[in-house]
Amino acid sequence: MDLITFTRGPVRLICPALLLALTLSAAEAGQNASVRSPASGVLCDRYMCANDKGVSRELTSRYLGKKAAARLFSQGEFSQTEFTFANGIFCDVKERLCRENRFYGADGKHSGAISEKYTAQLFGK
Repeated sequence: MDLITFTRGPVRLICPALLLALTLSAAEAGQNASVRSPASGVLCDRYMCANDKGVSRELTSRYLGKKAAARLFSQGEFSQTEFTFANGIFCDVKERLCRENRFYGADGKHSGAISEKYTAQLFGK
């Protein structure tokens, strides 16, 4: 009986610590994936900023810092007019739409549900 009590004691101490660690990790992940609008017509995540013309070095530098802009634009060529934020929101400047994801349908067109919120914030629709 003492062995069971002794075994359960540390488990009780570990469980709250584990729960706290998981909660903090989830909260941190949520912050890392959040998209914010620091100015009208601008959306930023923790890696990049964009406006209705696409991913912007100037806006990334202004709102996230020069290091973030240098890091982003030193990664080689990438589409500045079709991009996905850290939270999975995909925006296409040519379509002037943001979608819930970047997936394509059987017809070869983007099939993600349109995000009214992010489309309005980025393109003013």
